[in-house]
Amino acid sequence: MTPAQERGQRPIHVGNCSGFYGDRASAMADMARAGGIDVLTGDYLAEVTMLILGKARAKDGTKGYATTFLQHLDPALDHLVANGIRLVVNAGGLNPAGLADATRALIAGRGYDLQVSHIGGDDVFGRLDELQQAGHTLPQLTTGEPLSSWPHRPLTANAYLGGFGIARALARGADIVITGRVADAALVVGPAVWWWNWAPDDYDALAGAVAAGHVIECGPQATGGNFSGFRTIADLVQPGFPIAEIDADGSSVITKNAGTGGAVTPDTVTAQLLYEIGEPAYLNSDVIAHLDTAELTDLGDDRVQIRGVRGSAPPATTKVAITGVGGWENSMILALTGTDLDAKAALVQRFVHREIEAADGLDAVAITRIGQARRDPDSQNAGTALLQIAVQGTKEAAGRAFSSRMVELALSSYPGLYTLGPPQPGSAFGVYWPALLDQRMLDHRVHHHDGTTEIIAPGTPHDVGVEGTPPVELFPAPAVRTPWTDEPLVIASLGEIVHARSGDKGGDANLGVWVRDREAWQWLQSTLTVDELRRLLPETRELTISRYELPKLGAVNFLIRGMLGSGATSTLRLDSQAKALGEWLRARSTKVPRALLNTSGAHW
Repeated sequence: MTPAQERGQRPIHVGNCSGFYGDRASAMADMARAGGIDVLTGDYLAEVTMLILGKARAKDGTKGYATTFLQHLDPALDHLVANGIRLVVNAGGLNPAGLADATRALIAGRGYDLQVSHIGGDDVFGRLDELQQAGHTLPQLTTGEPLSSWPHRPLTANAYLGGFGIARALARGADIVITGRVADAALVVGPAVWWWNWAPDDYDALAGAVAAGHVIECGPQATGGNFSGFRTIADLVQPGFPIAEIDADGSSVITKNAGTGGAVTPDTVTAQLLYEIGEPAYLNSDVIAHLDTAELTDLGDDRVQIRGVRGSAPPATTKVAITGVGGWENSMILALTGTDLDAKAALVQRFVHREIEAADGLDAVAITRIGQARRDPDSQNAGTALLQIAVQGTKEAAGRAFSSRMVELALSSYPGLYTLGPPQPGSAFGVYWPALLDQRMLDHRVHHHDGTTEIIAPGTPHDVGVEGTPPVELFPAPAVRTPWTDEPLVIASLGEIVHARSGDKGGDANLGVWVRDREAWQWLQSTLTVDELRRLLPETRELTISRYELPKLGAVNFLIRGMLGSGATSTLRLDSQAKALGEWLRARSTKVPRALLNTSGAHW
């Protein structure tokens, strides 16, 4: 039987071939050639991507979509056709219709007759004034302040759509579905809805598909990429891309193609489940997926089952990602070598702060020490640390003028000064406003391949939190002391006991931490409090931190408010997307029970 004939008779197999705009160019062709999947998805968008597309379109009227998609599709086309694989991507960016037309032209030029549909309605940029005049204030997701208080001019504004439009496009015979800004997991939810004919109130099934989609949306991160236990993963030079086999009840098996690199384990899946989620009630346009109800089972052979995910009615609002241009930024990196490094850095700092006070148009400065020089270094590099000076302001102040003033230090400052790279003119930086909008205000439409258009109604939302969702059963308190309570405490790196995954969520940093062994869960639960996190990560001491427990995953998740300022596109923090925050935490030393360093390695 063909995949279409098998629809609804077995789990749908959904693969992923792109986790971001710039992912492995060969992945689409590789996945299509391997076959064994019904639908191939590609995630090309992020808040940063929408800004990049918006700036390019505003500058020279370029297409507004991810042009690399066409480069990926061309070598994959023969295999997609031969294996009967449908394709769903959000590469349409700011112009899904334009990419759909370009895709049809490419297909026709190759002599194929494939049906291409696209999804519209996410782009609300042209409606911002109308919406605000109608009383929709587009409040900031965290602060609740209205968009009218934002001092920047919007460049793009795109609402996160759900997966039911994708499902309808597939049901009407689309071979390729191109979207703009849909929720990342919607790329998987849509095909699952089409395959199983789920209704909008099949909340548990939808939530299971959201969990599967969230795991595979970042491509090889589900197969060992960016995983804190990477040393246990064989052949990580080029890990395979993930596949989700989604059953009628929403349960799924995460896997990959045989013979590809990397691995699928409970830990690599947990890493993705915790990635950039905020609280465990993970909001999506179609459903709220309660990830603290997820249970993982290792089936062996790179197969991990996710089951038990509960869902509840979707929120009344959806996120609208609004981007703009905030000003000009520039930076320079100086080398500090040998002795008296603190004094050398302090001399530069005094110069820079004097410049800030005297200059007109410099609004922000960040001076960051990078690395630690060794004592008695046996090479020059070993005796060198770096000093980054980053500024923001007007183009006149933060552009060439800043670089020129820094160059003037070359002969008049500390001994051994040199820069890493020539002076730069700087560039415009983006600003980000995550807003909320009533889902009923969206014009979610499917533009079918036959020229007809279909309106997609929002799900049935509610405004009362997660009413009706069963409580998560925590592990019961032990009747006797756990094995480690009588053990002596020893100093060890936290990474010897836990894994971690971190990333950005707007201006906040998300940090998920989970135990490597089930015996350590109660220790982690009782020990890694908000106060302890602040002690371990001093940069967080003045920030608001929310802490959530996911006992079935042996995990705690932290949302660190404002760590990235107003967002990754504008922060002056060196790790602008908090990607390495978890690795910093794992490197910290703390007191741990000796017994937890000698566990048997039993997994969840």
